[in-house]
Amino acid sequence: MKKAVMYGAGNIGRGFIGKVFSESGMNVVFVDVVQAVIDKLNKDNEYPVKLVSNESISEVIVGNASAVNGMNQSDVVAEILSADIMATAVGVNILPRIVDNIAAALDARAQADKPPLDIIICENLIDADKYLRSMLETRVLPQTREYLHNSVGLVEASIGRMVPVMTDEMRGDNLLRVVVEPYEELPVDKDAFRGEIPKLNNLIPFSPFGFYIRRKLFVHNMGHAICAYYGWQKGYTFVYESAEDEEIANKAKSAMLDAASALHHEYGIPMKELEDNVTDLIRRFGNRVLKDTNARVGGDPIRKLKNIDRLTGAALYCIEQGTSADNIIPAIAAGLLFDNPDDASAVEIQQYISDNGVSKAIDKYCGIDGELKAKVVAAYNEAR
Repeated sequence: MKKAVMYGAGNIGRGFIGKVFSESGMNVVFVDVVQAVIDKLNKDNEYPVKLVSNESISEVIVGNASAVNGMNQSDVVAEILSADIMATAVGVNILPRIVDNIAAALDARAQADKPPLDIIICENLIDADKYLRSMLETRVLPQTREYLHNSVGLVEASIGRMVPVMTDEMRGDNLLRVVVEPYEELPVDKDAFRGEIPKLNNLIPFSPFGFYIRRKLFVHNMGHAICAYYGWQKGYTFVYESAEDEEIANKAKSAMLDAASALHHEYGIPMKELEDNVTDLIRRFGNRVLKDTNARVGGDPIRKLKNIDRLTGAALYCIEQGTSADNIIPAIAAGLLFDNPDDASAVEIQQYISDNGVSKAIDKYCGIDGELKAKVVAAYNEAR
């Protein structure tokens, strides 16, 4: 059997990508630092994934699984050296911490004259491939750089599957259990592969991939955050409560359609296809069994309000494409009003607004000016 190395044994690593690798007939070696998870994977060589929706609940067992500790570089290098494909799902903030291990493994592969290695990057970041490549270029040995450029495919992926923060209740009798929605499409950048495109279940190689990256961030992620922020204002705990509120659902849908119009303008994707995607997302946000919270989905508003991220970034994208962002503007204001006392990022924003006013807060956290900034200020004051 071919071997896949899955860097990150968290909810996406186990609940989505590792499952795809295993069900496509591969041995999956997870790299993680949580020893209890590593030990359990090596003991059982399998784990349960529960698929839940409002209509049905089922569970599948993912087999051919094992794990190594990411703190042991020699073990990680050995696994990547013999891998046929690899993926990362560690979180954008953790990527810099794993680069040294990957670089050392690429040094070993180059020295051993190994075939090309494609790394599917499952991180929520535009240009994640460029970000990872720039770090690897400074870490690999000089003699490895040619191998890195010619034989290492850094393949962006769009992760659409929704996975909530796992609770002890959800895990039940197995700490490896992951609860996910049934959605399992895996769009990837077709042009980034250096080896043969693998035959993986539900893989969608697509070009130009910028479409999928922007659709995920500016439609899916934005709509999810909007439900969370408007729901928080109404006192809802769960995202499904927000999605079931007709007023919130209509606001989210209108903002998502603004972004969809910009995507249609740039990529020529039929509006009917984009509208169907928006409608399906609103339905999926209403998944009661996931029990995803507005606090989690709206969490870290400093990141989510940045001018390259889902709210402000989506508005700027619409303006860039010459389409309307009118329905996104109130959503930016809702993000600025997210006052969860248990979220350090939200607390910082609220304190800054209290001390300096919303106009300066928009300068600091959204990085916008001119007419767009004025409209966000007006929307914030109206919402208050």
